[in-house]
Order: sequence, then C-alpha cells, then structure tokens
Amino acid sequence: MAKLIVSPDLSSRPSTPLSLLPSPFNYLEDPPRLVTQGAEAIVYRTHFLTSAHPCALKYRPSKSWRHPILDVRLTRHRILSEARTLVRCRREGVSVPGVLGLDWEGGEVGGPTGRRSGGWMMMEWIEGDTVRNAFNRWLKERSVSVKDGSEQPDSPKVPFEEDAIKLMKRIGNAVGRLHNIGVVHGDLTTSNLMLRNTKVQEAHKNGSLSPATVADTSLDGDIVLIDFGLATQSVQEEDKAVDLYVLERAFGSTHPTAEKLFDDVLEAYGLSYKGASVVLKRLEEVRMRGRKRSMLG
Repeated sequence: MAKLIVSPDLSSRPSTPLSLLPSPFNYLEDPPRLVTQGAEAIVYRTHFLTSAHPCALKYRPSKSWRHPILDVRLTRHRILSEARTLVRCRREGVSVPGVLGLDWEGGEVGGPTGRRSGGWMMMEWIEGDTVRNAFNRWLKERSVSVKDGSEQPDSPKVPFEEDAIKLMKRIGNAVGRLHNIGVVHGDLTTSNLMLRNTKVQEAHKNGSLSPATVADTSLDGDIVLIDFGLATQSVQEEDKAVDLYVLERAFGSTHPTAEKLFDDVLEAYGLSYKGASVVLKRLEEVRMRGRKRSMLG
C-alpha cells in the first residue's frame, strides 16, 4: 500500500491545488505531482500501492457553482462513463490506459450544503510523451537537418521522413480499432494520443533510466489513446466521420508544416476495419459542411 502519514504535519501539507485532493491523496508522504489541468478535471502523477508502480490520477473537483445534488450526479456519470469505456476498449484490444480504481463520490467537505470534494479515477501511467510533443521535436530536428544540408527537402522518402509516415499509419490504425468496436472518442487531438516509449519503459523497469533515454527524439512506440471524458458509444458513420474531422483540423492547426502527412492517417484508417471506407466518404460531407460554415462565418 502507499505509505501514509498517521499524524500529518499541516505545515508540510501540499499547497493548492494539491491540498484540495480527497483523502488519502492529500496525506501521501510523496504527494501527487500536477501534470495538467483542464476545465473539468486535474491530472496528477502518483503511485499505485507502491512507489515502483506509477499511475495517473484524474481528479474531478466539486463545482461550487452547481447545486450539490446535481454536481454529485454529473461527477458520478462522467467518471463511470469514462471508466466503462476504458474497460471496454481494453477488453476489445484497443490500446488505452488500464483502470486501477475510482471513487465517484469523494469525501464530504461539510458545512450546511453537504458538498463533497469530488470524484477521482486512477489509471495506468503511460511512459512516454504525447504525439504532439514527440512530433514537434521530430519536426524541429528535421528543419535543422534541412538547413545544414544533411537532408534534401525535395527527397520524397528519406529514412527520416519514413519514421513520420509510419507514425501516421499507427495513428490511423489506432483510431480505426477504436471505431471498429463502436466507440467515438469525441476529442481526438495529437495531445490525446500518447506515444508509449518502450525504451523508457524498459529502462524504468531495469533501473537504468537516463536523461538521454528520456530525451529520445525518435517516433518509435505504440499509440495509446487517452482522455475519454467526452467519449460515446456509437455505430453511426456520421459520428465517426466527425471524430476524424476533429483530428484532421487539430493536426492541421498544431502541425501546419506537416499537414500533408495526414493523408497517411486516413489511408491506414481506411484499411483498419470493414466499414472504414463508408466513414471516409461521410468525412467528405463533413468537410464540405465545415468549409461552408467557415465561409458564412
């Protein structure tokens, strides 16, 4: 079990927002480390049972502007919905973080309102980086190699570029596997795609982790989909096409210099499962509606 402090020294308690975490996370000797914060949830890195097993803690704090009963019901629905989606994806062979535990109620804060502290879900920690960060490092390295003459920008398929094409195909396959089981992500961006760094994972297990391993700029690794807070279960081609459209627009705005590589994502997606070709046809209609909306403002 994680080591707890029996009589915590309040002066050493973590500051906001860590102090807002529900028990037992606000009493851990090694407090959770803030990773990112969104509108609905805060993600921390902590450990599961022992310090040798890192995990991700997704905490949904209580919203003071909501009615307490409504707040509890919404938190419960969103945590359970995301957890059920993750469990189903794991069961069907889709690469997502495993669910380790959850609490949709949290501890009671007290006071006349009887408001609770919020709910949380503990998940497997994915060693690696987001596709967004890894791909941006790759693009930066490629631009340097073009400037110093070590790579010709007109060469169509140099080994350096083939790494990116392989990454795009892995992304297309991962999204295809997700859609094949009837799950729509709802917020597909390269920030919600993790690149599991097998070198870092093995080095962590062997105790030989070094800065050089962490700073690896290669695009090797398995694609892991994360953040299923907006995910839904749907078999409609329209919903899947919108999912792809969101990813396409996000990719173009985040990585504008490599926008042409997204065609490889769609090519791999089209071969990933039986109904993918119908979804790609529907994507064309979604694009047309998107362009029309842009023109009309």
